Amino acid sequence: MPSAVIDSAVMGNPVMTQTAEKTNLLGMSLPMLQAYFQEMGEKPFRAVQVMKWIHQRGITDFAAMTDISHKLQEKLQLEAEVRAPKIVEEFLAADGCYKWIVEVASGSRVETVFIPESDRGTLCISSQAGCILDCSFCATGKQGFNSNLTAAEIIGQLWWANHRLGGFAEARPHAGKTNRAVSNVVMMGMGEPLLNFDNVMAALSLMMEDNAYGLSKRRVTISTAGVVPAIDRLKDFTDASLAVSLHAPNDELRNQIVPVNRKYPIRELLRSVADYMASLPDKRVPVIEYTLISGVNDHKQHAHELATLLQDFPCKINLIPFNPFAQSDYRRPSNNAINNFRQILQEARYTVTVRTTRGDDIGAACGQLVGEVADQTRRSERYRRAALESEIQAQTALAASQGGSRTFTRADNLAVPADSRKPN
Repeated sequence: MPSAVIDSAVMGNPVMTQTAEKTNLLGMSLPMLQAYFQEMGEKPFRAVQVMKWIHQRGITDFAAMTDISHKLQEKLQLEAEVRAPKIVEEFLAADGCYKWIVEVASGSRVETVFIPESDRGTLCISSQAGCILDCSFCATGKQGFNSNLTAAEIIGQLWWANHRLGGFAEARPHAGKTNRAVSNVVMMGMGEPLLNFDNVMAALSLMMEDNAYGLSKRRVTISTAGVVPAIDRLKDFTDASLAVSLHAPNDELRNQIVPVNRKYPIRELLRSVADYMASLPDKRVPVIEYTLISGVNDHKQHAHELATLLQDFPCKINLIPFNPFAQSDYRRPSNNAINNFRQILQEARYTVTVRTTRGDDIGAACGQLVGEVADQTRRSERYRRAALESEIQAQTALAASQGGSRTFTRADNLAVPADSRKPN
């Protein structure tokens, strides 16, 4: 389905006054909201009342919050607001996935993806406009980096998804929490969540707060490329689940695919993750994410090496076939390569899943999120220059081989044609 600019009236997006002087309550955790009301001379229970109106019923108008006094309503209208980030476009994939383009305060645009399944609805949330880490297989990193999202901009993506999909109590008066459209949240969108630590922790607190969204700690997952000092801090702030973007079985290869490994190598990363998991009161294990890239990290010896690496590290393994995008010449591995890799790990007694590609027709698959980033690193400029040079070379080669000429455009995905060639 083609994109459509979101019209507030058509989409039911409530009008939210954007006054710089007002305090935005949307991103406040319960302790923060209690402190806010205490400063106003109000009792702490007012924070619980207002939080339920905002995050369980989706109400942003203080005048509609019927269990607080008119005097407090008027005071809040003067001093506070509930302002979610602006949704500027919506895409609907053939498989039912949604992608929303979210405009944040910095002027950049990030992406949020909803993935419906028979037994769950998973929302993939962004935490940064762009990403500083530049993993080689990820389209987001090619956009460079602009800014961290605020807690309100992070939780606002969950607020919007519930609003859009009828997940608030007002939209389903006879349904329980387990019937909400969004049952799972993964911090796997644009950005490295642990490089925006404070805002992400505040948002996670709201996701798992019983007076807000009430999501289980097993259903909220932080995905990290391996920012070890931040992982070491996690146990003091949250008990959310953890996924580790590993993508290689040794430091030499991972240094090339995930550059942060040069600072925090694999052994140090696994130690940090093990310490965090040991701090949890239950027996959860982390998920090891491994993007399979044809001819790079998908050989049988890589699978054997990965099995050896993780033999004393309880975990689940999620294999992710590479999803092509225009700025990369990586290829998706063959089905045989994927199956062989999985079989080797299963024979080593690991629990292994292969992630089904979802939403790739709208650029919503894993690794494809790009948004629109006002890059402060100049990385996107370098990649655009390299892509232009690649287009010129491809055009010249095609003209020479066919005796004609072809003009490449930005719409061409130069990685896709490579998928049609048989793997070596």
